[in-house]
Amino acid sequence: MSFHSGEIAVQTQAGKREEAQKLCSVISDFIKPAAQEFLPTQQLAIAATVDIHGQVWASLLTGQPGFIKVLNQQTLQISLHGSLTSSDPMYQNLHHNQNIGLLVIDLSNRRRSRFNGKAELDSDSIKIQVIQTFFNCPKYIQTRHIEKAVTESREQSKTFTRETLSEQNQLWITQADTFFIASFHPKSGADASHRGGFPGFIQVLNHRQLLFPDYGGNNMFQTFGNLQINPNTGLLFIDFETGNILQIAGQAKVIWDADRLNEFIGAERLVEFEIEQILETTNSTPLRWRLGEYSPANPR
Repeated sequence: MSFHSGEIAVQTQAGKREEAQKLCSVISDFIKPAAQEFLPTQQLAIAATVDIHGQVWASLLTGQPGFIKVLNQQTLQISLHGSLTSSDPMYQNLHHNQNIGLLVIDLSNRRRSRFNGKAELDSDSIKIQVIQTFFNCPKYIQTRHIEKAVTESREQSKTFTRETLSEQNQLWITQADTFFIASFHPKSGADASHRGGFPGFIQVLNHRQLLFPDYGGNNMFQTFGNLQINPNTGLLFIDFETGNILQIAGQAKVIWDADRLNEFIGAERLVEFEIEQILETTNSTPLRWRLGEYSPANPR
């Protein structure tokens, strides 16, 4: 495993180049036994894909345990039956570009595993040929537990498209403690990752601009390395109580200005995000979650 030029540049600027190099050994090109046991029990995944214009999107995939299967050490299969809304851009994106990043996350015990590879789409599933995979640390994940009782009768999902945040969207984002970020490197592929903090850690600067901090993590900087080369980025917000989602596509800019970092406790970098397109989908998933506790790693 070697890092691409964007990752190396960010690792160097952050003063973490040595630490990152030591972590190469945790990244593999096959699905290890621990991941083979983990994946079939999971119900939540985030996919990063790229549209025909080069814009990056983050999509929500959910299902009952078993909707993610390990076919062999190199291949995953994800059932799309009931796990993805028909209006989600992932369908069209994979017809145009096979690159996919996948984050599989268990909010109840703060476990998460990342997979980057190539996807083959058919009518009711996708097969992913894994190129890179590794487990992430549990930092900044708020524990949440699936409420099975409220998944029985739900209304049909509806998707609304806009270019700016509504007042309700802005309130949603400023109250969020979790979101997901999708990025893409032309040679290394797509990547999906998690971000968390106490409610209010994301600022809405105006109806087309967000600002959020980056806290200390695994020091490999896959997301930020991709942003160094390609600013096209996708964000995903989940309303865990209603099953609604907010998918936002736009351009991300990394900020290292020490004076601006003082606006956020614990921030090591900031990201300024310029919104280009928004998809808001109601009842995107039948799953609902209740909050357990905030991550003890969240900066106070």
